[in-house]
Amino acid sequence: MIDEISLNILKILQEKARIPNVEVARQVGMAPSAVLERIRKLEKMGYIDGYEVRLNPERFGKSQVAFIHVHTDGKDVDPGLVDTLAAIPQVQEIHFVDGGDSYFLKVRATDTSSLGHLVRQRIAPLKGVISTNTTIVMNTFKETARIPIDEKDLA
Repeated sequence: MIDEISLNILKILQEKARIPNVEVARQVGMAPSAVLERIRKLEKMGYIDGYEVRLNPERFGKSQVAFIHVHTDGKDVDPGLVDTLAAIPQVQEIHFVDGGDSYFLKVRATDTSSLGHLVRQRIAPLKGVISTNTTIVMNTFKETARIPIDEKDLA
């Protein structure tokens, strides 16, 4: 597994992925080359899935967030349904949830009109989808992909 230094490196990278390696090294008290080696090892071990830039959705006219509960019949579902949903650019997350063969999607759209079009034209007609239920987000107070980690995760 990983030690406390590697855990601290992960915390630092979660806070600011573009932090210079020498700054990470300074914060954990190691040589930059040793930190770089640890980061590569953490990537190889699967602790780090990747790095991405978080864009401001309002600057791109994509501030409308909604959650869509997609109910399927459980029998006639296209085996590629998840792949089809994942290929829709507005779909940011897909979760298979308990309670009757259904998926929970997080989507981002321009406005309620484009959201309605997305649901009616792209999602509802898919084979095996029997209904959808959309919850429109009015305000977002916290949104993160960060994983809470601490010393008890050192197993």
